[in-house]
Amino acid sequence: MSTAAPSVPAWAVTRPGGRDVGLMAVAVIGVSFSGPLTALVTTSFLAIAFWRNAAGAVLLLPVLLLRERATLTGLRARQLVSSVVAGLFLAAHFAAWLPSLSMTTVAASTALVTTTPIWTALAAHFSGVRLPRQVWWGLALAVFGAALIAGVDVTVSWTALAGDGLALLGAICAGGYMLAGARARERLTTSAYAVVCYSTCAVALALAALLVDVPLAGFSARDWWLIAAITVCAQLLGHTLLNLVLSSVGPTVVGLAVLLEVPGALLVALVLLQQAPPLLALPGMVAVVIGVALVIRAGRPTPEADPV
Repeated sequence: MSTAAPSVPAWAVTRPGGRDVGLMAVAVIGVSFSGPLTALVTTSFLAIAFWRNAAGAVLLLPVLLLRERATLTGLRARQLVSSVVAGLFLAAHFAAWLPSLSMTTVAASTALVTTTPIWTALAAHFSGVRLPRQVWWGLALAVFGAALIAGVDVTVSWTALAGDGLALLGAICAGGYMLAGARARERLTTSAYAVVCYSTCAVALALAALLVDVPLAGFSARDWWLIAAITVCAQLLGHTLLNLVLSSVGPTVVGLAVLLEVPGALLVALVLLQQAPPLLALPGMVAVVIGVALVIRAGRPTPEADPV
């Protein structure tokens, strides 16, 4: 995580090299543990999100100060704005998505929260970016798949439906996090961006916990170990490695890699939680994955305006 790689346009599709493929593979394995491990923790979701971000920032700070201190020379506060914005979006993402894991199935929650590329494409469209027709077919298929999943959960409970809505809101916020992060990585190294982003996210979540009177300590030893595992797997190996390749392959390819979290989380949930998705939800999950893949495979649209 030494220097910031040459940036690519936000909508570029860049074929990753062997190193980037390896890093993304490790990252996908890491984020696949996020949902199932979080579902095992008995404490507040706000506390989980706070500690994984706070710990992630603290663990990356020595890398920044010891290995990449030279990159801070001449750095101005305004160059950190995108990192702060990304951190706020990340906090909103966690605040929306994590509660959904206890309201709906891990499979449905994960499938819906990984529709992030759908919402970033819509943001680009409303910002004036022309999108190929294939993107709209993908959008339609993914939204249909999301409706199928939500429809299945209506037959289970209204709580599950609300969980689906929170997972979709988490996906929208994750889109903002990814686009702001791509902008930040044009100027900052991975460690500099991650420390600012994760710290901002942790502060925002701590304030939210204070407002709703949620404790950030006093957990059982089991919960502390689970939070540590989430931090290592999902935050350091997941988010941070994806942020590392973000500037070299672009958010589009990163979004494609994150899609693999859906089957990955299913396998982990089956092993750790013995939780299988409802049979009727499977076609919806397949439609979401195919639809988002169509959006990503459409290639880079011609930008007419900056989407962020």
